[in-house]
Amino acid sequence: MLDAALFLFVLAIFALGVRRPFIWVLLYLYIDILSPQKIGWGLMQMFPLSLIAFCAAFGGWLMTDTKKDVRFTFRQGLLVVLLLWCFYTLQGSPFPEPAQEKWDWVWKAMFFAIFLPFTLMTRLRLEAAAMTMVLTVGAIIISASMKTALGGGGYEQLYFFVNDNSGLYESSTLSTVAIGIIPLVLWFSRHGTIFAPDWRVKLFCYALVFACLMIPVGTEARTGLVCIAVLAVLALRDVKRRALFLLAGGLLGMMAIPFLPQSYFERMSTISSHDGDQSASTRVAVWEWTWDYVAENPRGGGFDIYRANKFTYRMPERTGEGNTQSIEYKEVVDEGRAFHSAYFEVLGEQGYLGFLVWIWLQLLGLWHMERIRRKWRKRTGEGERWQAPFATALQYAHIIYLVGALFQGIAYQPFIMMLIGLQIALHVYCKRLDSPQNKGIRSTRGPSGARKGGPAVAAREAALR
Repeated sequence: MLDAALFLFVLAIFALGVRRPFIWVLLYLYIDILSPQKIGWGLMQMFPLSLIAFCAAFGGWLMTDTKKDVRFTFRQGLLVVLLLWCFYTLQGSPFPEPAQEKWDWVWKAMFFAIFLPFTLMTRLRLEAAAMTMVLTVGAIIISASMKTALGGGGYEQLYFFVNDNSGLYESSTLSTVAIGIIPLVLWFSRHGTIFAPDWRVKLFCYALVFACLMIPVGTEARTGLVCIAVLAVLALRDVKRRALFLLAGGLLGMMAIPFLPQSYFERMSTISSHDGDQSASTRVAVWEWTWDYVAENPRGGGFDIYRANKFTYRMPERTGEGNTQSIEYKEVVDEGRAFHSAYFEVLGEQGYLGFLVWIWLQLLGLWHMERIRRKWRKRTGEGERWQAPFATALQYAHIIYLVGALFQGIAYQPFIMMLIGLQIALHVYCKRLDSPQNKGIRSTRGPSGARKGGPAVAAREAALR
């Protein structure tokens, strides 16, 4: 029944796209984030839904969308350079089969991030894409948070829609994304137009924020706790009563402590020191190996080069109880350990050049969102009050991702690539609104806001909007 329901839902969205081809773009976002073909087991796995949705989205844009205001930006150029460099380092990889498997989804994620801004030329489309992303990942978050509330959480024990520890269904990745989308959820509670922010929308948004905060608890992902702390610090930038905000946050945290399981405290206690936790010690050893490897191979080793690592490190082993505890250090030999950091992932796989392009892409996005925030935050005109908060939400989500990426190999995560596509689209949209042509159109309005120049000017204004 579930398989049939999912299949019919996807077919219905495909049918709606015949009249409005942009819906196929939203469908691809939905399929790529949720992976319904993994949830279903029959009809959903008979067809390459992701490929079909992408071809439909690209074909619909190519045949029906106007290309008048399409701009190819510098950040899209960086994505193209990174994509080509990844293909170059793929050649002659020491591990061709796993490298090819990773390339199969990485190039699609980057290519769609390059393509997505071309389709998001209006506020409605920007909002629709952001809402689809939030609600789709929200479906995973709501389900997981309900299981957590019912006592089904635990490290590597919280079950999602699929039994697949990859993509967004990996606990640390989901925790990072769940905290990262909170600013976007709050933006919809104030500035959304698809669903007007009445009490019902606000109630749903606040409930979703609570569900997002539950994910790091249910997964017991240490990265999630770090991301919550980063979000709290970022929020201080915008709140008016900072002392009250800090006091309220502290009280809520203290009230939540009695409801947290003991396993959660034991898991979080390993954040302060890496030498007492084998997982953390392994990560440090892998990072040291990666640095040495790139020093000898500046161009990188291609996808999944971590499989070549082998190292020895010392782990403390405690024996006894209470005051009679003793610590002995034992040598641990490990090999083929993943990078567990997006920064070292890119550095090891793509070398110095690839890392430079990747980090430039990230930092430039933060700078573009900051420029939009500063330029638009004091504007009070009709249709000019949502851009700065939207840029802020995208910037905060990106910062949280960059912090979470310190401890996870999520350099090419499709959801983050979509987020980059949203940033590029917003940047192009705001530049277009501030263009001399559009300023000329706005200047034709009289003091009362009525248009001057007749139907021709009105038509041009509608096209730009």
